[in-house]
Amino acid sequence: MKKVSIIAHSHWDREWYMAYEQHHMRLVELMDDLLELFETDPDFDSFHLDGQTIILDDYLQVRPEKRDLLQKYITAGKLRIGPFYILQDSFLTSSESNTRNMLVGMEESKKWGVPVQLGYFPDTFGNMGQTPQMMLQAGFDVAAFGRGVKPTGFNNVVINDEKYASQYSEMWWEGPDGSKILGLLFANWYSNGNEIPVEKEAAKKFWDWKLKDAEAYASTDHLLMMNGCDHQPVQKNLSAAIRTANELYPDIEFVQTGFDEYISAMRADLPADLSTVTGELTSQETEGWYTLANTASARIYLKQWNTLVSRQLENIAEPLATMAYESAGEYPHDTLNYAWKTLMQNHPHDSICGCSVDEVHREMVTRFEKAHEVGKYVADEAAEKLVRSIQTAEFSDKEAIPFVVFNTSGSKKTGLMEVRLEIKRLPFSEGKPDELYHQLKTETLPNFIVKNAAGEEVSAEIIDEGVEFGYDLPKDKFRQPFMARYVTVQLIMEQMAPLSWETFALVYGETSDTTEKPIISDNGYQLENDYLDVKVAKNGLLTVLDKVTEETYVDLLNFEDVGDLGNEYIFKKPNNDQGIFSKDGQAKVNILHNSANYGEIEIIHELEIPVAMEDLLLEEQKAVIEFRYRQAERSKETATLQLKTKVLLEKGSQQLKFTTSFDNQMRDHRLRVLFPTGIETAVHYADSIYEVAERPNKVDPAWQNPTNPQHQHAFVNVHNENTGVTVANFGLNEYEILNDRTTIAVTLLRAVGELGDWGYFPTPEAQCLGESVVQYGISFHGAKDSTRTYHEAMAAQVPFSSYQTTLHTGDLPTNHQYAVVAGEDVALTAFKRKENGTDIVTRVYNLTGEPAEFRLAIANQTAELCNLLEEPITGEVKSTALPYEIISYRWK
Repeated sequence: MKKVSIIAHSHWDREWYMAYEQHHMRLVELMDDLLELFETDPDFDSFHLDGQTIILDDYLQVRPEKRDLLQKYITAGKLRIGPFYILQDSFLTSSESNTRNMLVGMEESKKWGVPVQLGYFPDTFGNMGQTPQMMLQAGFDVAAFGRGVKPTGFNNVVINDEKYASQYSEMWWEGPDGSKILGLLFANWYSNGNEIPVEKEAAKKFWDWKLKDAEAYASTDHLLMMNGCDHQPVQKNLSAAIRTANELYPDIEFVQTGFDEYISAMRADLPADLSTVTGELTSQETEGWYTLANTASARIYLKQWNTLVSRQLENIAEPLATMAYESAGEYPHDTLNYAWKTLMQNHPHDSICGCSVDEVHREMVTRFEKAHEVGKYVADEAAEKLVRSIQTAEFSDKEAIPFVVFNTSGSKKTGLMEVRLEIKRLPFSEGKPDELYHQLKTETLPNFIVKNAAGEEVSAEIIDEGVEFGYDLPKDKFRQPFMARYVTVQLIMEQMAPLSWETFALVYGETSDTTEKPIISDNGYQLENDYLDVKVAKNGLLTVLDKVTEETYVDLLNFEDVGDLGNEYIFKKPNNDQGIFSKDGQAKVNILHNSANYGEIEIIHELEIPVAMEDLLLEEQKAVIEFRYRQAERSKETATLQLKTKVLLEKGSQQLKFTTSFDNQMRDHRLRVLFPTGIETAVHYADSIYEVAERPNKVDPAWQNPTNPQHQHAFVNVHNENTGVTVANFGLNEYEILNDRTTIAVTLLRAVGELGDWGYFPTPEAQCLGESVVQYGISFHGAKDSTRTYHEAMAAQVPFSSYQTTLHTGDLPTNHQYAVVAGEDVALTAFKRKENGTDIVTRVYNLTGEPAEFRLAIANQTAELCNLLEEPITGEVKSTALPYEIISYRWK
């Protein structure tokens, strides 16, 4: 006997085509209606609260008096909650953000009751390849999702090479490490049972249609009907509608139920011939238009903010607080939890993807700022306690000004470190502010040098920053204002160990003469260190010789501008549009800094580009003409887009770094930077969630979209058996591999004027008018050191942390590596204290598809395996990570 399981729900986008509070107020109405329905209709079985616990918080903000009633119906199983905190986009949020979403969501769920045991991804814009491994490590063996797999239907044959297609709505989903879970595809979407009629004639028509659609894909006689949709009010007469259905179809059982019951019954009847889909599910076998990967380039400023805050929390605040625990005697669990929740409120797919109305994204910037400030506060408080315990008395000069440099990333790090030091202070208690200011300003700056803890002079550059107002906020007294004289110290840190610190001091002295060769020559048209030789052509293109492999790469740093008549979701180049390239003009080169430590030049390009699309586009948008059928072209009126690119090469670095700034006053266009590699290969690699994903360079035969946008976090790599190129980025999450010379194209700006999707929602702020600054880099490697360049890209996203301190004795060494992280084929993603505990938690994953040797060690600490929820699991502590394996430890 067929059984139709009806799950009542509402897919709750927290913010989207209306501002957050507009959706919020409607959420309050939904929850009020639900609680009333629970009270008045005993036949209404349950309601699935969209897999996200933040809905409870949002409701109680307005209805705090309803807490007990909520608890009553969660306990009774009427309101099905969890397991996540929010429904976040998988690909645009970090690996740790995906884990923390589960960690916070499960903790919040368990405060109320029992979470739904289901990985729930109803509308994620593609699904990450490591989902099976992550779900199993969180205790789930089933995931439900709406996108990424092509359903072929019960009577269709799935051929062997269709890795991303399934004849059933049920399938096995296998991750790159071999983990396997049951996958449930909403083949007829998560609204296939929405608004069920009560009246018999309408109900018969409805069910004849819906049953046929479901039967086309279901592998068993258990048919799933999702009664709800985006922001859908609860169907108050659902119980009556189900009674009507049971009367109309006596040979079918219609029940209202929840996912746990449905999955248990369905799983018992699964056939043996389920398909297996593997890895990332991003609609690889479709026409390629609605993969929604272009959301990675919508409102790039949001992606930059997200990278900044994620790195601040994951790689700076948590490691510093973890290392400071013994000195501080506490760990800021609640503060970090608040920061993480604030950050994750920006992670739903319509938020971080940049595909909402302007009001939504304005509020997002405020949340980013809040979370960032909390992260900085946590880091500074931890560092202050930590440096007080670090021995600095080795510096014999009584006037020495010590400072401590931290590498809080999980990778060795080479690069320019800057620290701002106060060399003299005059408190306001000693005179009038203006008199103090002028007194300090007129004093001659002494000659300074920098020494390390061994008393050796370190090559450094010291810049006078003048006099500024400052203040202290003591813990035991009122604020203390002052005037102070400052200098900035610049020095190169070479191969600084991960999770370590080194101590230096600014002391009086004359700089030793040096005969080291400066980085820049030929009037700014050449930069060279021990690893790279960079030449700049008159048109601004770069030729780079990798001295290690003796390979030369040409025509690098070419900027491309094209029109875009698409929307926040999807890029579409206008008909007959021709790209405008920086290589076709002349460039100007300026020297910004030249020393043996680092060289920096500025390359100025000027592109003459159309000011917008022609007026026809606005009419097509208002008429809701689908972007593929729009006829508008770019305006004949043009203006100059000036691109200023700083090119930085540091002593000892194998990475060339770029910072491009521009004032965008043009609309409806896309700007990219192109790096032709000349490497012949069929695949490339990009970092994703706990994975360096291998992706094909060419599309599936079904693909019709002339572009193939993809997601990245810190890097994309192209290599063959002998050589390779890695392009790094900071918050530039969209790239494309162009078949012309296997070019890596990274999107720097995409300016559009509408949301898109189901109506016309103008978004003038998505044009991203005004100043933009973007950062990226490039590294080169030989046959067996590609992962070295991956670490360079990841470390480039985490700045050195540096703090001034005093001369004092301390229990901690002057220079120290707190935790040993060894093995270039693994990446460290977490270094924190356990939630609600004090054990250190570390997490690494294998960057490769081969077994990877690694070593983790913390002095006087013993490791034990744990899962992503930080719960102990059985197994031996490992020194080898299996291909694509995620390994978490708790240290005691």
